Amino acid sequence: MDMNENKRRRSMLLYVLIAIIAYLAISQALGTNLTASRVTPVEYSQFVHMVEKNEVTQAESVYGNPEITFTTGEGDSQKLYTTVLWNGTEESTAQLLDDHGVTMVSEIQDTSSDLWLMLLVSYGLPILIFLGIGWWLNRRMKKAMGDDGPSMNFGGGGFGMGGGLGKSNAKEIKGEDTGVTFKDVAGQDEAKESLQEIVSFLKNPEKYNEIGARCPRGALLVGPPGTGKTLLAKAVAGEAGVTFFQIAGSAFVEMFVGRGAAKVRDLFKQANEKAPCIIFIDEIDAVGKRRDSSLSSNDEREQTLNQLLSEMDGFDNHKGIVVLAATNRPETLDQALLRPGRFDRRIPVELPDLAGREAILKIHADDVKMESGIDLGVVARSTPGASGADLANIINEAALRAVRFGRRRVTQEDLLESVDVVIAGEKKKSTVLSPHEKEVVSYHETGHAIVAAMQKGAAPVSKITIVPRTSGALGFTMQVEEDEHFLTTRQEAKDKIAVLCGGRAAEELIFNEMTTGASNDIEKATQLARAMVTQYGMSDRFGMVQLGQPASRYLGGGQQLTCSEGTAQEIDAEVQALVEEGHQTALRTLRENRFKLHEIAHYLQKKETITGDEFMNILTRDDGFAPKMPTPTE
Repeated sequence: MDMNENKRRRSMLLYVLIAIIAYLAISQALGTNLTASRVTPVEYSQFVHMVEKNEVTQAESVYGNPEITFTTGEGDSQKLYTTVLWNGTEESTAQLLDDHGVTMVSEIQDTSSDLWLMLLVSYGLPILIFLGIGWWLNRRMKKAMGDDGPSMNFGGGGFGMGGGLGKSNAKEIKGEDTGVTFKDVAGQDEAKESLQEIVSFLKNPEKYNEIGARCPRGALLVGPPGTGKTLLAKAVAGEAGVTFFQIAGSAFVEMFVGRGAAKVRDLFKQANEKAPCIIFIDEIDAVGKRRDSSLSSNDEREQTLNQLLSEMDGFDNHKGIVVLAATNRPETLDQALLRPGRFDRRIPVELPDLAGREAILKIHADDVKMESGIDLGVVARSTPGASGADLANIINEAALRAVRFGRRRVTQEDLLESVDVVIAGEKKKSTVLSPHEKEVVSYHETGHAIVAAMQKGAAPVSKITIVPRTSGALGFTMQVEEDEHFLTTRQEAKDKIAVLCGGRAAEELIFNEMTTGASNDIEKATQLARAMVTQYGMSDRFGMVQLGQPASRYLGGGQQLTCSEGTAQEIDAEVQALVEEGHQTALRTLRENRFKLHEIAHYLQKKETITGDEFMNILTRDDGFAPKMPTPTE
């Protein structure tokens, strides 16, 4: 028997139930009204008078009820009356009726009909209203889905109206309609190479079947936000020209138990009908979190995960169904989900390197009108650690700035300013520093720049500004690496800590005072020193021992110590010593270059923003106070 027949039977049963409830309520009401309309109420004295005149032929009473119903006449002339006994007249009334030969009928009150009516009103009416609302919602949902047939869905682990709640609601896109191919993705060459084999299988499954190879059932894309995981999934569908089903992991988690599992079944059913195809589950950690026995576990989510595991085991991947999923929290996923046979490949989608950033900028720059001679390499070098989304935003901010200044094309200045906007925010025109605060900020930023210039192998200073930004920064010093570095030595890490301490050191040296302007510098210096001790094995006291591990690596979740409380206290002391060493290095460097510190700070205070070339010209100018520059590292 098909599902439509079952739906029709359930609907018919529901309508019969509604009709019975309505009939009983109406019958009870009509019966009471008809009886009341034939009975004539009279006073007790008139009743006694009619009995004494032998007009009463029969009297009825109900035990416990003071009312008496009596009849006069016979046949067509018969009439029905009712009266109420006075208190204490029950025995005398009974004797009066007996003396005049009136037939008396007495019975115990039957409250069953009243009970049924009470039950109907108390329970039947609310149920009737609830079912009526459900039927109306069901009709509305059916019409929205293009189906007017009535249905009421009972079961599936919960009560719900309409068949739409079990639908996956995945966005279905034809491969060519994604508008994305691998040429639209830059900076992720390794990821594209790993996914190219999936594209090849979807295009030509025969050559893989011939040798006995099977297509990977799934591939998990992991990486920080904004690196292009969704873009890569769409590019696979665009390259292969197959149907693309896109759904978020949170869309599976429902309030009603069993609905998430129903959505998973429906999604794979659709995929099986449209094979070959790609199923893309974004943010799969919403439904694929590790199962445990804690009180915070979610039964609905675990049932949905179990159904997902079952479906990924059960589908025939010879048809060409590939499941792609993306997450930036892979450490929270259930191990059963990650094993081969479900997600056979784990593809890192990391932040792009220097060449990757420049390639991404070129792709987004093609959509924007730019002046000739634009150097995107400068922007790429100025944005270490930027994701693809950040770089796209930089190009867009540059275009918006060009329009704001009435230009038809983007200039190099627009691009460099957009880098500052994305990193530190817009210029905050409403913030006006007092002359003393402006002087303090000038010395603070100059202190960073001089300490950075004095370190061997440090990234050269490219810009110094004391213009307040919307991020809360009152100024910043930008350093730009000439080349990409993938390793950091212990000495380089110490030098970075010294540069971060340069601002506070300048304040102490010149003003003999401390301000809150160094809070972000202190935070970064402490984080770097703690990582040297707990992760990088760069501690003299602890050596090559890992004392902490990163939490939420791709979301910047910091570190979690994996050591005893006593060791944690020793770690704090070691971190404090490393930061203090950098602080003393910064103080010593600025004392040795005190006159250059004054000169550059005063120049910065007047101009507010200076370039790296201006800074280096003043620093290296031989005016009797030129510093001894460090020799390049070999």
